[in-house]
Amino acid sequence: MRSGLIGALLLAGVWAAAQGAEGQRVRYRCEAVYLPARSTWVRHIELLHDVRTLRAVWIDGAPVHRFAVSGTTLRTALDNERIVFDTASLAWQSDLRGVASAQGRCERVD
Repeated sequence: MRSGLIGALLLAGVWAAAQGAEGQRVRYRCEAVYLPARSTWVRHIELLHDVRTLRAVWIDGAPVHRFAVSGTTLRTALDNERIVFDTASLAWQSDLRGVASAQGRCERVD
């Protein structure tokens, strides 16, 4: 009887893991002001995560292949733009290799 209970618990754990394998997607909309031109661009960030790990990042629909997470801060780069996104303060910062920089506020949109 005990082995049947352990088997049922293991099976339930495998089923729950399969249901959550995709993870949760969170979307943000950011309005970043780029200097020196003072132009505002709307940027979109999408994060895919599970309970423990950030699995994937998309910026403006393009997948980001490398990123680093430190606390609530995500650091990445896309097309020569270094991007820092803080999920706690909902802030966007970026730098285009010293030619232009941006700062902006974000909001969750899902």
